[in-house]
Amino acid sequence: MSLHFHTSDNVRLAYYVDQFTDPWKAADTVIMIHSAMGRAERWYAMVPPFARHFRVVRFDMRGYGNSAGPPADAPLTMDRLVQDVVELMKHVGVEQAHILGQTAGGFVGQNLAIRHPDRVKSLLLFASVPGLKNTTATGWLARIAEVGLRRFLEESIGFRFDATADPGLVKWYIDEVSKNDLTHLAKFVGLMSSLDWSGELHRIVCPTFLGIPGKDETDGTRNYGAFRASIKDLTTITYPGMPHQITDFAPDRCAADALAFLRQRFPALF
Repeated sequence: MSLHFHTSDNVRLAYYVDQFTDPWKAADTVIMIHSAMGRAERWYAMVPPFARHFRVVRFDMRGYGNSAGPPADAPLTMDRLVQDVVELMKHVGVEQAHILGQTAGGFVGQNLAIRHPDRVKSLLLFASVPGLKNTTATGWLARIAEVGLRRFLEESIGFRFDATADPGLVKWYIDEVSKNDLTHLAKFVGLMSSLDWSGELHRIVCPTFLGIPGKDETDGTRNYGAFRASIKDLTTITYPGMPHQITDFAPDRCAADALAFLRQRFPALF
């Protein structure tokens, strides 16, 4: 069941806490931030392996899942999305956390690490680039307006999954994503497709893990190279041939690789 808190601009956000660490040991916190068109429930397969070693806090970003959205005429900004995470951390009583983000969740995580470096102990990114400006995402909204969200997802499913994916997973994914509020989705995707903060990546100073879907890298429209050029403490893993929605498609492998990175960099936590 979800818990709730109110942000400083009075938006009610839903969050979830899972922890199965040894009760006599102190545990760090991992905050999981979902993708665009996502919700906290989509982390279901990655929570168990993390929760054995960390307190896991996941939340529905404003306008998604069980969280309320701001008024339709209120602007959506990256500053506000970052502030939501800062206020969630204060609410759950943690000064510093490991931030795990898939795609747009990683966008927010990157900006948190850039603007509040003291808050981020490590950054764990999957299929996440420094903004969607000049990518194929700029055409998503026009196509959704033309054919509807479900058909758009069905048409683009080959980008998100491949033929080996469980058909039940693919159907569940389409059903879940189709529940999104289109007004908020347009605002969110519109924001992300207007931004490029690659010039600020050098300000990320925490240990950073980046999981790159092979199909994303061969496509060439997403700027993963900016991380390699700008972040000094960076570990990358490329998943050859894997599709964009990597934490849905291969959650066990993603969790194992991220935990292996944390075990190497923070051995005292295990």
